[in-house]
Amino acid sequence: MLTGYDHLLFILGVIFFLYRLSHVALYVTMFSLGHSLTLLAGVLGHIRLDPYLIDALIGLSVVYKAIDNLDGFTTLFGSGIHQKTAVLVFGLFHGLGLATKLQSLDLSPDGLLPNLIAFNLGVELGQLLALTVLLGLMALWRRQENFQRQALLANAAILTAGLVLIGYQLTGFLVNPGA
Repeated sequence: MLTGYDHLLFILGVIFFLYRLSHVALYVTMFSLGHSLTLLAGVLGHIRLDPYLIDALIGLSVVYKAIDNLDGFTTLFGSGIHQKTAVLVFGLFHGLGLATKLQSLDLSPDGLLPNLIAFNLGVELGQLLALTVLLGLMALWRRQENFQRQALLANAAILTAGLVLIGYQLTGFLVNPGA
C-alpha cells in the first residue's frame, strides 16, 4: 500500500476538501467497494488488461481528482461530476490495476479465493493506516492561515504528478506493446 503512490495520491485528492469524518468514510468506502470488486472479479474471472493502459487510467484518476479539487469541471462545464459515482468508478480501475499485477504472478488456484480475500483485507487495512496519517497531517495543515492558497499549489502538484504518471505509463505502452 505504501508503495502505491498513485493510489495514495488519489485518496489524498479525494479527502483533500472533506472535513467531516462521515464524508471521508463514505467516499473511502465507495472507493474500497470498487477496488475490492474488480480486484476479486479480475483475478477470479481472469480479466487482465494491459498493465500500462490500466495504470494510465489510474493516473487519469489522480488528474481528475486534482481538476475537481481546483473546480475545473465547474469552471469549464458549469457543473461538476457526481463525486460518489466518480470515486466508485475510479476505484474499479484501481482494483483492475492490482488484479492485473497479481495475475502476472501466476497464482496457484489452490485456496485462491481465501488468499485473495486476505490480501484485499490487508490492502484495505494498509489504506486505513495511510488514511489515518493523511487525515492527521491534513488536520494540522488546515489550521494554517495560508491553507487555501497552499491548497491550490498542492492540487496543481497532484495534477502534475497524475500527468507524469499517465505519460510514464503511455510511454511504457508504446515502448513495450503487449507487455
